[in-house]
Amino acid sequence: MKTLLKKMAQYDRPRMIKKMGVYPYYYPLESGQDAEVLINGKKVLMFGSNSYLGLTNHPKLIEAAKEALNKYGTGASGSRLMNGNLDLHEELEASLAEFTGKAASAVFSTGFQTNLGAISALTGRNDFIVMDEKNHASIIEGSRLTFAKSFKFRHNDMGSLEENLQKTDPGQIVLIVVDGVFSMEGDIAPLDEICHLAEKYSASVMVDDAHALGVLGKDGAGTASYFNVTDKVDLIMGTFSKSLASLGGFVAGDINTINFLKHNARSLLFSAGIPPASAAVALKALQIIREEPERREKLWENTDYARFWPQHHGFNIGQGQTPIISIFIGDDQNTFTLATLLMGQGVYVNPIIHPAVGKDEAMLRFSVMSSHTRNQIDTAIAKLVQCRAMMNGKLSKITT
Repeated sequence: MKTLLKKMAQYDRPRMIKKMGVYPYYYPLESGQDAEVLINGKKVLMFGSNSYLGLTNHPKLIEAAKEALNKYGTGASGSRLMNGNLDLHEELEASLAEFTGKAASAVFSTGFQTNLGAISALTGRNDFIVMDEKNHASIIEGSRLTFAKSFKFRHNDMGSLEENLQKTDPGQIVLIVVDGVFSMEGDIAPLDEICHLAEKYSASVMVDDAHALGVLGKDGAGTASYFNVTDKVDLIMGTFSKSLASLGGFVAGDINTINFLKHNARSLLFSAGIPPASAAVALKALQIIREEPERREKLWENTDYARFWPQHHGFNIGQGQTPIISIFIGDDQNTFTLATLLMGQGVYVNPIIHPAVGKDEAMLRFSVMSSHTRNQIDTAIAKLVQCRAMMNGKLSKITT
């Protein structure tokens, strides 16, 4: 057997978990992404979605997608640099720039590609990247594609950030990159303090607002708006696959930087433009976010309500503040088992294990949407408590 095939055959962890009957991934959804979904013909409460504002089934977004299909067809058929640049892409870029309070923006094919392309294009040999240790994988991979020296600081620890900034050279590019809302634990980066240190050490700041766009700040403009530091944050990155109910990503900043990225970010130059329907949906979602602020208000009402009850029942939910509620388990096996039991009870949550989180830091990620009802939240929490009891005390680590 060839070495590659031999090594791949040795990767048997998923098969082992499947044999144990607790494999919790790749469930095939048979309905739209909503507060309630259909899986294997069964109705399931969805508490694992990133559709924070519940827009994926909004009739105006669906209509916008249909209109784009009728006008442009199904795809861009090439990179935006060459033949795949639509007027719709440019309209979306202008809208995103305005929404985030920046002069310009560049739209990429996915959020992952945005971080990959922007970080690797902006930094090079002799430059520095300083990032939070719990940043998203796309930020880490972007830093690996450049010859810049990378430093990681302890999560949300400003003393650790300053220690690492002291190792940099202010005569070179120093780029601080952080998640605005951290995707695993739902806590918020102290962006105001980060910007203060950035000014002190002549560093630039890039924030990944994938989980903050539509959720935090004025009109949902994100973390920089939330802390009132939009003018101090150099680059705001976001994705369309969460609050904007579509697919794609973008980075917004000053005109010169965006112009540079449009001609140097390889994941943009060598990828097809996002499909017309995806662009139209993201554009319409931005409009709906402005026109229907009650969605964001309901999201935060649901978040405050949902965050109270797990803690009330003795679960450790950490220091998060957002619609991402982390229920810490610790052990991978117990995490898989609890997630599987919950699915059997009609509740979908995301089991998160290493390397997405640290070793022995496995958790259930319980995500709230504005479209959830109080009754659905109550049901999900009751099932969580019930399933913990079904495990006969094996989850002692998750109690506070």
